[in-house]
Order: sequence, then C-alpha cells, then structure tokens
Amino acid sequence: MRDSVGYPDSGLDLTDGFKPHTSHWGVFSARQSEDGLQVRPYAGDPDPNGIIDNFPGALRHQVRIAQPAIRRGWLERGPGPDDRRGRDEYVSVSWEKALDLLSGELMRIRDTRGPGAVFGGSYGWSSAGRFHHAQSQVHRFLNIALGGYVRSVNSYSSGASSVLLPQILAGYEDITKHNVTWEQIAAESQVVLAFGGMALKNSMVAGGSISKHVERGAMTDARRRGCEFILVSPLRDDLPAEAGAEWMTCVPGTDTALMLGIVHTLVTEGLHDQAFLDRYTEGWPVFLRYLTGESDGQPKRAEWAAAICGVDGLTIRKLARRLAGRRALITVSHSLQRAEHGEQPVWMGMVLAAALGQIGLPGGGYAYSLGAIGYYGRRVNDVPGPTLIQGRNGVSDFIPVARIADMLLHPGTTYRYNGETRQYPDIRLVYWAGGNPFHHHQDINRLRKAFAQVDTLVVHELAWTATARHADIVLPATMTLEREDIGYSTNDPLMVAMHRIAEPFGLARDDYDIFADLADRLGAHEPFTEGRTSRQWLEHLYEPTRASLEARGLEAPNFLTFWERGSLIVPQRPDDGGKLRRFREDPIAHALPTPSGRIEIFSSKIAGHGDADCPGHPVWLEKTDVPKPGVPCFLVANQPVTRLHSQLDFGGHSTAAKHRGREVARINPRDASARGIADGDIMRLFNERGACLAAAHVTDAIAPGIVQLPTGAWYDPMDPEEDRSLCVHGNPNVLTRDIGTSSFAQGCTGQLTTVQVERFNGNLPPIRAFDPM
Repeated sequence: MRDSVGYPDSGLDLTDGFKPHTSHWGVFSARQSEDGLQVRPYAGDPDPNGIIDNFPGALRHQVRIAQPAIRRGWLERGPGPDDRRGRDEYVSVSWEKALDLLSGELMRIRDTRGPGAVFGGSYGWSSAGRFHHAQSQVHRFLNIALGGYVRSVNSYSSGASSVLLPQILAGYEDITKHNVTWEQIAAESQVVLAFGGMALKNSMVAGGSISKHVERGAMTDARRRGCEFILVSPLRDDLPAEAGAEWMTCVPGTDTALMLGIVHTLVTEGLHDQAFLDRYTEGWPVFLRYLTGESDGQPKRAEWAAAICGVDGLTIRKLARRLAGRRALITVSHSLQRAEHGEQPVWMGMVLAAALGQIGLPGGGYAYSLGAIGYYGRRVNDVPGPTLIQGRNGVSDFIPVARIADMLLHPGTTYRYNGETRQYPDIRLVYWAGGNPFHHHQDINRLRKAFAQVDTLVVHELAWTATARHADIVLPATMTLEREDIGYSTNDPLMVAMHRIAEPFGLARDDYDIFADLADRLGAHEPFTEGRTSRQWLEHLYEPTRASLEARGLEAPNFLTFWERGSLIVPQRPDDGGKLRRFREDPIAHALPTPSGRIEIFSSKIAGHGDADCPGHPVWLEKTDVPKPGVPCFLVANQPVTRLHSQLDFGGHSTAAKHRGREVARINPRDASARGIADGDIMRLFNERGACLAAAHVTDAIAPGIVQLPTGAWYDPMDPEEDRSLCVHGNPNVLTRDIGTSSFAQGCTGQLTTVQVERFNGNLPPIRAFDPM
C-alpha cells in the first residue's frame, strides 16, 4: 500500500540483523558486529545523504568522553570566574561525585541568586529522536528542579527573519512549512529567482527525521517542464546542476539593492501588478516614494543598483521583464539575513514578489529559505507527533540567541530588541546539553572571554568538543545509536522506531538518566520522571499519535507493534498553500496575522520603534564590514557539505573531505594567482579578530574577491594560552563579527565578513581537535 506521496508501507529493510534508526540526515538501518558498525540508507530515499557515513568512525572514536570529568581549577578552588577555562586540565571522577558536586552548585545558585542567574543555553540540533532531545530534557529539568532559567529565543540560522516575518507577512512556520512546496515547483513554477540559492547540502538535513530527499528530483522535474532557475549567489553550487540555473553574481550583501533595481524597472515600465498591491498590501505608496526617490532624492533605478551590486543595469532590466506576467517564485535564503542589516533582503524579497502579484499562487510568490532544511517545502503531518512537555518556566527573562557573549560580558547593560529596551541578566551558571556554541557563535576569541566570567559552566557531551574543553563539569552523554527513541518530523510522514544499535561508550549515560539522578538530589525526582523509565516515556509519547490515527479510522498499531515493525506512516495535510493561499482567495475572511491583516510593505509598528538600522519599509543600508586595505576579500562562512554544523566532525565522511587535516576553503583562480597560492596549498586567513589555517581549493565556481570556508571544523587553537591563537583546523568563526543584524532583531551576522588571505609557508602545526583529553 502507498500513500499519496508514494511512501511504501513496508518499513525499513531489517534483514541480516539490521535495526531501524534515523537522524537529521536521513532514515537508515544499522548493525554493530565484530567488524564494526554498518549503516545503510532507507531504501525508499531517492537521494540518500552521505553524512550517515560519519557514524561508523565516530561511534568508538578516541575523542568520545568516557567518564565524568571536572576542570582542575574548579575542583580545587571552587566556583567563580576563571580565565583558565579552555586551558586547564581535567580530573576524572565517578558519577556519584560529579552529580553530588553539580547538585550542590545548582542548589547554591538557586538559593542565593535564584533561577534567573542560570542560563539554559542548549542551543543545538541534538538528536532526531523526540524524547532524547537534549534541549528539551535540560529545559524540562531546569523548569521542574530549579523553577526556571533564562532562555534564548530565535536561532542562529534565522535570527532576523523569525522576528521580521510574523510582523509583515505571516508566522515563520506558515512561510517555511506551509506555503510553497517542492511539488508545486515541479508542477507549476515558470521561473524561480533564488537569492542565495537552494543548496542541496542544506536541504539534505532536517530538524527531525527525514526519510526522502526530494529536492533534487523536484528541480529536475521542474526544469524538464521548462521552468527557468536563476541563481543570485557568489557560489555556483548554491543550486544543483540539475536545476540548470543561470548564475548571476552580485557583491555579497547587496541583494537588497539588486531587488530595488528590479522593482523600480517593473514600476517605471508598468509591469508591476497594481491591482494586487491595492487589494492585498499595506503601505505601498510610502514605499513607492522611497523607490522613486521622492522621499530621499535617489531613484532606485537599475543603474543605481548596478553601481552597488555589480550587476549591470541592462541585465537588471532584462531580469525584471523576464519575471513579469509569469508564475514567478522569489526565494530568499537564510544566508542573506545572516549578515549586517539582514532584515532588509528578507523584506525586500517579499516586496518584489508582491509587485509581481504572485503571492499565494501555486509555485509562485514568495518562499523564505525554501532550500534550507529538509522539512521546508514539504507537506505538514495531520496527526500530533511525540512531544516532551518541558514544564513551566518561572523566569520570564530571555536574550536573542546570538547575544550570549554580550550577556556574559556586560550584565546589567541595556540593548534594543523588537522595539523594546531590555537589560542583560547577570548569569552565574550556564547549563549546556546539546549544541556547541564554539561552532554556532561568532568571534570565538571574544566568546572565550565571555565564558570566563561565569561561576560554573556545565556541559553534557558525547565528545570533547571545544565547548566541553571550556566546561567546569563535563558529563558524558550517549550518542543517538546508543539509546532508544522515536524519530519524527512534523513534515515527514515516516515515524521511525529508533532501536539501540550499540552499547554506551565508556560510562556515558542518557541525558534523561543524568537529569533524573540530579532531580532526585534536588528533591524533584517524581515531578521530573513522572515515575516513568525511558521506554515507558516512549510509549507515553507515542499514544497521542496512535489515538489520533484511531479516531480518524486509520490503522493505529499499539506501541509494541510499531516498535517491532520499525516504522509507521502518518497522514499529511493537503498541499493547499496555507495562510497565504487562503488570504489571496479572500483577504477579508482570511486576513493575515499582521497588524493590518495585509502584506505589510510598510509597517507602522516597526517604523514606530524608531530604530534607524531597521526603518518601516525595506531600504538599502550601507554596510560597515566591506573589503578595504588589510582585509580585501569577502569571507563567506556557510554551512558544510559533509556534516550538520559541527556534529561528528571527527567521523569518516567529514574527515575524508579535509586536506592535510585542514578544512578546505575555496578561492577564485584570480585571487589565488595574485597571492602565489596553488590548489592544495595551506592558506592563512586573518583579520583583526583572529586567524585560521585552511587548505586551498582553487576553482572558478566561486566569484572573484571571495573566499568560502564552511563552518563546523572544531576550534583548535595552536597555543591555548594565547588569547588570539591561530586556529590550525579551519574554524571561520575566529574571523566573524559578533554583532547583531540590527537593533530590531539582533540576529546572527556570521555568514559574511572580510579577511586577508596569504599562503602559509611555515611548519604546519599538528591538529589536536580530535585528541582525547
């Protein structure tokens, strides 16, 4: 039997002792034998992700954490600020001693400073399983055992857009998860203009489980039908070869100017959809005065845009004419808003789609970050999935996620966020379980100083990441293959019974069991565990799905049947275009959840904030971090191909892609030749914030004046005693700037900065990132 999107109802291939499991990279089955770990992708996946091949080498790697450890300085001198974090040695201790020390410190902070002095960081993808999701576990523990914690909001990936989109168009998930789908693109789109592209390396991963990678096939089908793909990016492979895209390069960070030039052409040539603008949008006349130059004296003509973005005026005009009157889809990637003034291209892309009159049509209009992760552009499941309730947080304080260093370095100071003036709390203890801020955060040298300010840093980890090496208390956690769980994503119909494949490494324990023992010491064991074992929790979390299936008259196997079968297909909602489609059909009955109920080209609410770096409609704002003497190249620090963020960087699939042990940076032949750099050479990238080494790949697939170095190589300072030591492994976040996108959203700006590049001629320092402590 098959459902409406062609998923076989036969489960996974579990022959020869293989057991079902899943990950953010794809569903798979695996077995552990004397020959080691073997993995094989889900047979129903048309385009499996090779990242699952990181598992065999990672499972028993020497960098795994075998037992609890305490930083010597903390153990001997007690809690307090300490600049020895990241430079100190560790003392192995028993679980009993580690948990006794930690529970005592948690009680000290709770009783003397209150839960508002605890930051529950734990920003990260963690596990595809819905129960052993470390972020949910630690937040539940802090809420129940301590009474709450200071939390973070938004994400490093979409910090600007997740604040902006709900105020100008619709909820973030309405735009990303229930809007334009890959099925619509394959069947309806006539032209796709992709600002920042839709790279498969991004859509090959998902926030939960993912059973079918359909993006490559959808673009192939669309192209065969005659759809034209146009890529605006400094990187040619930001769309796959199957899209057959026209590649247009513009100066990084200037997409907003290019969009303004396109819309100006549409308006002056009468190609825009005025009827759509009149009926569905708010504030077009205000924006039009800016576009034509009436309000600031500068018309945003194609020639004006050309001088900024590097695309000639004639090309801009021709592009505008190609879009007009066709089923056109405008997509804007995460990458564009991970930069200074990142709100502007997201907003301006929506205005361009509105001017074309396509919003709400199948395969047309506006899609934010369609190619970002595997559940964007897919249909939504129609039954509830497993969800661990985190409890009530008694602390109302929060920070935008990318402002953690500011918070730790400057407690009590004020900052602007979403129209409010807020104050950074005084944090004394940071609890991190799931995630690696020494990957996600910018300006790592500044982050090291920030973490030196707290009394105690606690980390649950499966391996000695840079974050673990800066912690005071390190608790070894199991890898996903070492525990049972339920794999599920709200946009993937295959629910997976994640069987345990291997025994835990060393003394590693599940996060849940660690927190249960801590809760017991804090007098909160019963409310935290509710009397359930891990397996009983899985049965409990599965029940809402089963009950919903039964209520709909569908097959609703009990938990044991589901577990033995290994998978279950759940129904999905129709591909109906969501809120934007309904709004187009009837803007009165189905008003948008914006202040005006319409598409807000001009937002009086945002204008009322009075923040000059994010006014009431999209504008071109000059950047401060641009090439100049000393830092003549743009650095694009994007997501990697061979791993998810920094996860399992020590796995075989990731390490095989490195050169001489270093992360690989791409550079244009013109820039390489000017510096005497040949393919395979080691380069030194540097600026005022830091420096790192990377291997050179000389290629014309990157525009001149730009170096691209993916994130995720584990931070590895040559001399940990130095404050700005050279990272020998190739982590670009020693170079990126730790500033917000604007005072409106305070999003991450880690995608783009400026650097100098030179050939490294010294003796190559060894890489120690994957050495055991």
